[in-house]
Amino acid sequence: MIINVCFGTNDLEKAGKFYDAITAELGCGRTNTTEKAIYWSNPGVGVGFAVTTPYDGNPARYGNGVMATIGARDREQVDRIHAAALANGGSDEGAPGERANGFYCAYWRDPDGNKMNAVALG
Repeated sequence: MIINVCFGTNDLEKAGKFYDAITAELGCGRTNTTEKAIYWSNPGVGVGFAVTTPYDGNPARYGNGVMATIGARDREQVDRIHAAALANGGSDEGAPGERANGFYCAYWRDPDGNKMNAVALG
């Protein structure tokens, strides 16, 4: 069972602004901030997502083929999350739309190059 996803960042302030916009759409908020990390979750659920500067001091790098998926309420929320990502420094990796598998999804990369997507659950 996965209980947390954490992405590395080279700019904690920029990553915080980026993910504040996305998590706000999901009804989440920051649950903790340290000098090296920021954590977000739904109220009463615990930590669900974090960004951190790498512990070893080396630059953060994204993984090729690695992606985290957000479950959205509906297609409209997928659209809003994708728009928030692009408006806050993200880059498009696939505009919102129905995919061959029948899912309605959108894809983007955060300012550090980490890939994410949102899929409509309803």
